Amino acid sequence: MKIRDRYITKTLLSYTIIVLVVWVSIYSFFNFLSELNSVGKSGYTILSAFTYIIFQLPEIVYKQASPIILLGCILGMGHLATTGQLLIFRVSGASILKITLLTLKNSLIFVLFFICIGEFLAPISSSFAESGKSNAMENSSRSINQNGFWIRDGDNFINVKRNIDGTLFSGVTIIEVNSANKIERVTKSDHAIFDGDSLNMKCTKETEECPSSKIFSIDESNIFDKISLKERNSYNKKVSFDKDLIDSLKKEPKDLTTWTIIKQIQFLSDNKLRSGIFEVELYKRLIMPLTLIAMILLAMMFIFGSSRDVSLGKKIFFGVALGLSFEMLTRIASAMTLSLHFSPLISAILPSTLVVIISAILLIKKSMS
Repeated sequence: MKIRDRYITKTLLSYTIIVLVVWVSIYSFFNFLSELNSVGKSGYTILSAFTYIIFQLPEIVYKQASPIILLGCILGMGHLATTGQLLIFRVSGASILKITLLTLKNSLIFVLFFICIGEFLAPISSSFAESGKSNAMENSSRSINQNGFWIRDGDNFINVKRNIDGTLFSGVTIIEVNSANKIERVTKSDHAIFDGDSLNMKCTKETEECPSSKIFSIDESNIFDKISLKERNSYNKKVSFDKDLIDSLKKEPKDLTTWTIIKQIQFLSDNKLRSGIFEVELYKRLIMPLTLIAMILLAMMFIFGSSRDVSLGKKIFFGVALGLSFEMLTRIASAMTLSLHFSPLISAILPSTLVVIISAILLIKKSMS
């Protein structure tokens, strides 16, 4: 039993590695062709482009984990079926259900490996790749981080005209609002240093109310009876966000680590802001093992199906195509939740759960027949 299980595991691992190498090579090749458009600018050479692609590999592997594992496992099982080994295993007492469960167990081990790459290695290597590319093009990180942003922090509204490198801001305005939605203080500064805990501003100009002044709501006439102007050499403002959140402002949710997404959701929820796009990405990652199980079960139904009408090669092709189509449909469904206001968790978990249940029932019946 153990020898047979190890042999199946070795076969699945071998084909998964082959698919990984081929898939990533093709993906990297086209990315390299795209990078060639930047070669020749400043100090960006072909070697720099090649280095950039190499350090992007962990991120590519993580993002393409589901189709790689699906293809590897199904092609491995297809090899066993084509060579007659799968039939021998079944004759020796291994049921369809047991072989399927062994395939799923190995798939989940592969998923765990890819998750570790994506959550720990990919962020570091991608950051190093972007930094190396910027330095080679003599632009530094400033060229890609100069966009400003608005952010709400409790009762404060903070505007930064230019985010230099995530720690140095230019053109900072802080609008402090009380519980009655009325402005209490507006602080402006040409520059501010963000240390991850507070904004340290120099040479700031602060406008604030006098005790007897009348203040109007933000969305009304915005007329102040009295305004006093104070100039300070320095001013520190405590904030609740951190550097990870600032860095995430210039990235898509799919490019963030899971922990950063969770912090984004918590911060947005605390400030009563929409976090739907981050919730969709979070739940999609959390149910990735369940989605992969559904995809593999769909494909296994074709492998163990009747071989009288269609050749095994065609059945493997249809199984893989159906599994990949299912993943595409789950991604479309996740995106639709944002416009239709469905629950991101339910929309993410329901399709995979239904497919797993239906496929498991059919495979159990096939195993018992």
